Amino acid sequence: MKTVPGFTLRALAGEYILVGESLAQVNFNKMIALNASAAYLWQEIDGKEFTPDDLKKLLLDKYEVDEETAAKDSVAIAKSWIEAGVVTE
Repeated sequence: MKTVPGFTLRALAGEYILVGESLAQVNFNKMIALNASAAYLWQEIDGKEFTPDDLKKLLLDKYEVDEETAAKDSVAIAKSWIEAGVVTE
């Protein structure tokens, strides 16, 4: 997987959002909001090839979470990013 070029993570009023900064990424029908954990993951993988296992390792390294929960959350966030169109497989 890889992040789609043209999206930038921004902090706005204590929240994190992905902003499409090229005309190809502009969609006024939705805004992609991320919680702090998802924003951390995005910062770590933006512009790089990654797998859900890479996301899991990042979660395990940063947070006090068990491996099963980290694995489940990693698959879920990767799936949601693909569905949102900000990551390609």
